[in-house]
Amino acid sequence: MSSCSELLLWQSEPARGANAHEFAWSGRLTPLQHKASEELLASVEHNKSHLLHAVCGAGKTELLFPSIFQCLKQGKRVCVAAPRTDVILELFPRFQKVFPRTTIHALYGGAPDQQGFAELILATTHQLYRFENAFDVVFVDEADAFPYYADQTLQRAVKKAAKQEAAIHYVTATPTKSLQTTNQSVLSRRYHGHDLPVPRFNSLWGYARQLNKQKVPYKLKQWIEEKTKNNIPFLVFLPTIEMLENFPGDLPRVHAEHPERKEHVMQLREKKIPGLLTTTILERGITIENVHVAVVGAEQKIFTSSALIQISGRVGRSEKYPTGDIVFFHHGVSREMDKAQAAIEGWNQS
Repeated sequence: MSSCSELLLWQSEPARGANAHEFAWSGRLTPLQHKASEELLASVEHNKSHLLHAVCGAGKTELLFPSIFQCLKQGKRVCVAAPRTDVILELFPRFQKVFPRTTIHALYGGAPDQQGFAELILATTHQLYRFENAFDVVFVDEADAFPYYADQTLQRAVKKAAKQEAAIHYVTATPTKSLQTTNQSVLSRRYHGHDLPVPRFNSLWGYARQLNKQKVPYKLKQWIEEKTKNNIPFLVFLPTIEMLENFPGDLPRVHAEHPERKEHVMQLREKKIPGLLTTTILERGITIENVHVAVVGAEQKIFTSSALIQISGRVGRSEKYPTGDIVFFHHGVSREMDKAQAAIEGWNQS
């Protein structure tokens, strides 16, 4: 926009009340989940900001359902925001099933037009530039993810989208210090009760040089062939788009600007392809049953400890498949790798 752009503002219509909504979730929370959900609900009812700090795969989304339903019954308008499009795409069908009579819109770059007034909006944080003083309650999922944590304009957009008196609640497995609040819930176990898979380190000396020569390093090639042979879906994380695009072979690959990103993720979920090459764009917000994960160049700066924790959190999320392989291929172990491994081991001992 520029100073000569025409800016139109309008007042949204009031949301519907108690009898307009249905809560169609038949799942059951574990005792730990129930405690955290009740703590969050108390903060929502008292309009106090809350941090839900839960390990990857703990069932964070399910913990939001009671609070969101309570708000909808009270005629409040609710927003669930996240920095990544993939998170919104993952959440949208789940919320549609749980709240079948609620008008829900999913807003992200390239989203189709959606009709009606939405009482519940799922949006990337970029989309909240479009709102002002619009929401009674805001939840920010994966609030420590790039670009949100590093972009003050996005943080201001979230605050501007909320009504002046509205509290903002945060949900993540890897909170930054700025997200810490007096009201916190800590969920240290996954919903199925199994330990988090701990990443193992495996040296891959000179991997960049070999890939530049269009040769897949032997250990990595073995790993991919083993998963493919055993029909185990896999993700291979690479540190740069250049390395991703030049990777030898015909494995599908995705990055932030890839036009078929959504389709490739769905194909992997439906086992139509054996695996995916990806950048850190898929470190959060996607759940694929029985997926195994490899990180190539885990020592590189792009792979911070929080990114490595989130990547490791893709593994073992299913009750049917609570374990799985997560390997950090490296050219020298970094401090961030050690921190990520130690944090995951710490959660398992708590």
